[in-house]
Amino acid sequence: MTRADIAQFHHDNRHRPYQANRTLGVLSKMFNLLEVWGLRPDGSNPCRHVPKYPERKRETFLDLQELAQLDQTLQACLADGTESPQVVGAFYLLIHTGCRLSEIQFAKWSYVQGKSLCLPDSKTGARRIPLSAGALQVLARLPRSPDNDYLIAGEIPGQPITDLQRPWRRIRTRAGFAGLRIHDLRHSFASNALQQGLDLFTVGKLLGHSQMQTTMRYAHIADGPLQAAVNRVGDALQGAMGQGPMTPPPGPSNNVIRLQQKR
Repeated sequence: MTRADIAQFHHDNRHRPYQANRTLGVLSKMFNLLEVWGLRPDGSNPCRHVPKYPERKRETFLDLQELAQLDQTLQACLADGTESPQVVGAFYLLIHTGCRLSEIQFAKWSYVQGKSLCLPDSKTGARRIPLSAGALQVLARLPRSPDNDYLIAGEIPGQPITDLQRPWRRIRTRAGFAGLRIHDLRHSFASNALQQGLDLFTVGKLLGHSQMQTTMRYAHIADGPLQAAVNRVGDALQGAMGQGPMTPPPGPSNNVIRLQQKR
């Protein structure tokens, strides 16, 4: 397998650049492991120097009204049996926790400790996720199986659910949110947290970000609460001081006095 083979494969998928780039990343990881295992010479990864296609960061947020609309759809899917309680519960947990899909999909009941979900491993290492009253309510309603420790149990005994993408496509279409990704539920959690007045540092902790720079992508959303806060402070100060618009005082002080130069 040569760099030319990888470049050709990447080029053949140019019509879907996001998937092409993700596949390139998986291949690169695979070839790195082959080097670690001694199956390829060091430094022979053929994915090196194959440029990725430009990507535009997609950040879609659902506001509280749109989340209410999604809630109605999830309830309707549960009522008519088009989606299972496990599937509906998985999306409710994503909404209430802001977790990554894999963190919920592979979470176990043994990870639930009090009002926290303690993951032994995640994208950023071990993580303790505080659970809101809404998240705890979802957990209380999830069906449990004695032979399956996964929160979102699959049809195979002892295994988690394997596919949430196809159910999500059905749900988002029914809700009228075509194109909305599962990961956008995480963005929605972050945006609504900031709109409720939480600071970026706290939101980053809730999302499990290891670097503040990752959370800064939401900085523009925090401008609304900051502006509202400074308006409240300004109103209080103006009410206490009673100071109106400042205008120059009338009188001779407005006149320009010209000094005569000494000869």
